[in-house]
Amino acid sequence: MVANVLYAFLSITLLGLLLGIGLAVASKKLAVKKDERIIIVEEALPGANCGACGYAGCAAYAEAIVNDGAPVDLCPPGGAETAERVASIMGITVDVSSIKEVAKVHCWGNDETRTHDFTYEGIEDCNAAYIYFQGADTCKYGCLALGSCIRVCPVDAITKDSDGRIQVDKHICISCEKCIAVCPTKVMKMIPFDADYYVACNSLDKGALVRKYCSVGCIGCKICEKKFPDGGFVIENNLSYTQYENTYTEREGAAEKCPPKCIRSIP
Repeated sequence: MVANVLYAFLSITLLGLLLGIGLAVASKKLAVKKDERIIIVEEALPGANCGACGYAGCAAYAEAIVNDGAPVDLCPPGGAETAERVASIMGITVDVSSIKEVAKVHCWGNDETRTHDFTYEGIEDCNAAYIYFQGADTCKYGCLALGSCIRVCPVDAITKDSDGRIQVDKHICISCEKCIAVCPTKVMKMIPFDADYYVACNSLDKGALVRKYCSVGCIGCKICEKKFPDGGFVIENNLSYTQYENTYTEREGAAEKCPPKCIRSIP
């Protein structure tokens, strides 16, 4: 009886050992070798895994660059420096003259400056609030300030200040645009890193209506456009838009004369 048990134990042990050896040999024989360039390119990327390049992460992007010839300048967090480094690894050249952009909330409204249609007491999430009549604010274009963008930011560049406004630290922002994608009112927009002024409003309503629900909303008065032609502001659909293509000399004057003070400087 004891001999039978011992025999069975030894048989199973031997079988397990043989299978283990077989698997080890097979793993070496059948292993797919990874191109060393993929590893080097991945190490050159910032490792944010934000998906802004259009791929699942830095590893997937590195593989696409090496195997599929994907452009080397698709990584906003890495910027020009990373693009040049990867291009050097791949033995190619790349144009890195494009301007770095960062996210900015185009709304200066808060509970003190705008009216509400009702009181929202649901989940602290902008998209959840938007389901209910596009939010509690009378303005349906502004920032809901419930922090959806804060939660998706991979580098903690977005915060809410003491006045209840959502702010983006441009020096931390990696331009991944996750906040842009999650914002239901599309009030979060990309602007040049070195922008000096912007229009802190997103409303397309007529000025008479804007005045009723927000004291800091753009009323489309055209003062910035007509009285300050070198300010770089253009009125379209009742809203002033900031142009960034050139260097403008009348930004400050336009901001000072803006009735609701929605043209704001950027520190």
